[in-house]
Amino acid sequence: MATKLIELQEKIVEKRKALDAIFQEAGPEMDMSKITSIQGDSVAKVANIQTRNKELTALGKEYDDLADMTKAAEENRREVDRWTKPASSFQFPGARERGKDLMLPFGTAFINSEAYKSLVAGGKRNGATIGQAVSLDVEVKTLFQTTAGWLPEDMRTGKVIEEQVRPIQVLDLYPSTPTSQANVVYMEETTFTNNAAEAAEGAAYGEAALALTEQTSPVRKIGVFIPVTDEQLEDVPQVEAYLNNRLPFMLQQRLDLQTLVGNGVAPNLRGLNNVAGIQTTALGAEPVPDALYRATRLIRVTGRAVPSAFILHPNDWEGIRLLRTVDGIYIWGSPAEAGPERIWGLPVVLSDAQTENTGLCADFRNFTQISYRRGIDVQVSNSHDTYFTSGRQAVRADVRVAFLCYRPQAVCTITGI
Repeated sequence: MATKLIELQEKIVEKRKALDAIFQEAGPEMDMSKITSIQGDSVAKVANIQTRNKELTALGKEYDDLADMTKAAEENRREVDRWTKPASSFQFPGARERGKDLMLPFGTAFINSEAYKSLVAGGKRNGATIGQAVSLDVEVKTLFQTTAGWLPEDMRTGKVIEEQVRPIQVLDLYPSTPTSQANVVYMEETTFTNNAAEAAEGAAYGEAALALTEQTSPVRKIGVFIPVTDEQLEDVPQVEAYLNNRLPFMLQQRLDLQTLVGNGVAPNLRGLNNVAGIQTTALGAEPVPDALYRATRLIRVTGRAVPSAFILHPNDWEGIRLLRTVDGIYIWGSPAEAGPERIWGLPVVLSDAQTENTGLCADFRNFTQISYRRGIDVQVSNSHDTYFTSGRQAVRADVRVAFLCYRPQAVCTITGI
């Protein structure tokens, strides 16, 4: 096996050098036309590189498997050597010297006794003395094994593998501020008539017009609770930290969802997709990136804002990330690379809370906001229902918050993608 391992290692090194030489030819731009050691067009060269990479992967797995087998064989050989030595050559743990005789522990003496050997061989069970005081002239009633003997002790690691749930995805896009009111009230300029113009001497100035309208965004409450027994809170210190982590996460996850698709009907917040007056554009016959760019233009020209990010469902981003040229080159980077989650110079935030087949672009920095009336509050009480008499606690968490979109025209949805 050692010879085979050396051969595999040499073959892996040789193939790695050959693949590295190809990458050196292509250069940092991965220009397939520069590769002269492989014949064919760009597609054929990429396929050749992928084949070489698969061969290296297979050889590496073969090497690892053989190395594991070699190690296991060596360990097995040592165990065989150890247990096939004459009994007199063993150094038994716990053996003690008594005069000139070596006295063995009971279990060791039992295994090496003539009575046990006779029992295993199927012969007559003879009375025998182990050491100087133990007789084996007894009837075996119950096998001393795991189910009827000493149970092995297992200790948990303390690690908790959390359920696969949607993470917090878009909250970082919105600026946040505190508020001390039950509603966030602000003034919106709804009329702007600019008649400023050049005027001749003695001529009348152009008359401008301005009008403001009061707008209100109500503070809503998001809450959750979970029942826990007194014993859990008293006996397992980790439970308190676990609940203090998971309940606030639930609130943030719900808020993350509401800022996108909340319908605005109390007690729901109104998410960006449902704000009245936002702009929208539909995908036509053009590629998806073109429709996304058109949304940025609408925000700049009609909304008079500066788009700061896109929000897309992961399934919609997949089609963009996999776009290729006619000769098979990936536009958003090689599959061997992470690739940029950006388009038209703007970051793309992936959220499966966003409606699928509908992208969203907005000036999040200047025209959206989360206002916290009160941050996340966690409380524990046994006054709920019959919890006092049944030894249970209600652990609850809530947050009061308002979500604002100051300028609807600074938001644009892209449908049909």
